[in-house]
Amino acid sequence: MITARAEGDETPLNMMARERGSSTVLRILLGSQLRRRRESRNITLEAAGHSIRASHSKISRMELGRVSFRMRDVADLLTLYGVTDESEREALLSLVAQANRPGWWHNFDDVLPNWFEAYVGLEEAATRIRSYEVQFVPGLLQTEGYARAVVMLGHPDGPEDEIQRRVDLRMARQKLLERDNPPHLWAVIDEAALRRPLGGPDVMRGQIKHLLEAIASPTVTVQVMPFSAGGHAAAGGPFSILRFAERDLPDVVYLEQLTSAIYLDKREDLDRYQAVMERLCLDAIPVSDTRKALTRILDEL
Repeated sequence: MITARAEGDETPLNMMARERGSSTVLRILLGSQLRRRRESRNITLEAAGHSIRASHSKISRMELGRVSFRMRDVADLLTLYGVTDESEREALLSLVAQANRPGWWHNFDDVLPNWFEAYVGLEEAATRIRSYEVQFVPGLLQTEGYARAVVMLGHPDGPEDEIQRRVDLRMARQKLLERDNPPHLWAVIDEAALRRPLGGPDVMRGQIKHLLEAIASPTVTVQVMPFSAGGHAAAGGPFSILRFAERDLPDVVYLEQLTSAIYLDKREDLDRYQAVMERLCLDAIPVSDTRKALTRILDEL
């Protein structure tokens, strides 16, 4: 709940808007605040929709953060929900414009699939990103040459300008690791992904060298899942878990498919994937030996 604070102080949501600035996350947070207030008054989705001349499905999409917000709609809903305190109303209404503000990734709308747009926004706001990769080095740790080889696999007949735009998008995502308050990225990478010479031996050697440089950062952790581990807990394939500073925003599990993606945030799903990730970290080569493992692979390429 947003409460009134002393002059000059900020609400938790406004602090996140300043510190993270992800419109995707702000929409989700604003939607959750509206849902909480609606449910506390036992108001149905249908009644809420009627109050703003919309359907119950629109209210549901607003509460999930899947659509943009109109200032008038939010103000009318707050009135319906009995939110009369001016400081509380102002705090929520001030987020509408910020939640509707396009993120930097909207400059890549021509090559950014709708199903991936949400992930980029969540990634931008995450404080911790844990991932397991089977076939590729994680996108946030790819070199430009390696990223180009990955893009070419999915778009072998794409024109050069489109290929470059897709590569540029991937490079732009990596800037979050260079900011003053970056998320902690912890990646477990299957040995097969590190030995497969994607883009050719030279590109792959450059990629391994880049990983050796990346792990020098205290906010980047890499583990290698060796062939010797045999079968392991993540038999279902690659996945990522994103964690956020805001308590109202649950962890999100991201599962990418060929032409779509799945986002999981139910407690039972999160617990299952968290347990799998912990098991992967135990089965993988210890963090203290990552540099040695990467160096050995580099020498053998």
